[in-house]
Amino acid sequence: MARFTQHAGRKGSQKWIQKIVNEEPEILNLQIRKSLSLSNNETIEWLSPLKSDGYAEYRDGDFLERLDVKLEKVSLSEFWPRGGPQWDALGKSSSGKLFLVEAKSHISELFSTLRAKDKDSMERIQKSLAETKRYLGSKTEFDWSKCFYQYANRLAHLYLLRSNELQAYLVLVYFINDSEMNGPTTVYEWKGAIKLLQSCLGIGNHKFSNFVAEVFIDIDQLQ
Repeated sequence: MARFTQHAGRKGSQKWIQKIVNEEPEILNLQIRKSLSLSNNETIEWLSPLKSDGYAEYRDGDFLERLDVKLEKVSLSEFWPRGGPQWDALGKSSSGKLFLVEAKSHISELFSTLRAKDKDSMERIQKSLAETKRYLGSKTEFDWSKCFYQYANRLAHLYLLRSNELQAYLVLVYFINDSEMNGPTTVYEWKGAIKLLQSCLGIGNHKFSNFVAEVFIDIDQLQ
């Protein structure tokens, strides 16, 4: 089972992504359309985390089922072991575009390291990260499974869906002015941290740049 119901978020990115998806989706949709240069006629239906669905978050095969897509060329199980990314939000547009969302409220959330449970899982993940890294043209010797692993594995899943000829997009939502989490108060703070992350991963302007949306949302709009 890879569907995880959640309590109503009390603070941090979980609280704000639930709130924006369920109460103010057009604020998010507008920023996504702007970031990806999509038509104003492109409507987005949010499939998670919906209040009517227990604020459920999805991962593994269930996130594909939620998006109602199949991987015809490279399967998810071949590419990644169970226990993969649990998406903060999932959406689908009127033209069939798929949106995989990762949300953050404070900079320390950017840091993570791979902790696979067994050798087979570790090797499969490392292989897929290396494949993604090569495809994006990263020349760095920096280990993608260290320090910024979560960002790297989200890019890897974007690579998987795109390799299956799906119109997939990664949406990175950065909330501003989350004082409860001591989060950034300006876009510039986030951009400085993101620039460092991308420099370490060796992915400034890469092949998927047009398929990755960086969205900055001031929580004052959601209060």
